[in-house]
Amino acid sequence: MEDNRGNDREEIFSKRVKAGKRTYFFDVKSTRSNDYYLTITESKRRLKDDGFVFEKHKIFLYKEDFGKFIEALQDAVDHVKNDLMADFDFSQFDREEEETEFDDELKWD
Repeated sequence: MEDNRGNDREEIFSKRVKAGKRTYFFDVKSTRSNDYYLTITESKRRLKDDGFVFEKHKIFLYKEDFGKFIEALQDAVDHVKNDLMADFDFSQFDREEEETEFDDELKWD
């Protein structure tokens, strides 16, 4: 029998968003009682000694908070786009970055 005492639960769905040196992961997981929650993880690659390490920050979002979270996030994004930076063209960020098999490797320009 598998020991599931750890914090990581079964992953049901995962979406990765690459954003420069950061990667965001949106993961749907299940509880022991077959309820679902979302984890949002920010992973940042940092140079340390002779290599790289990944610094991670995680948010756990439960179903009863989905609506409030989405509404607050949308309000904050709309405020930046419409009030603080109304003249800025955000469409340049709408295209998805091309993924390669070397995305996590060091890139030389």
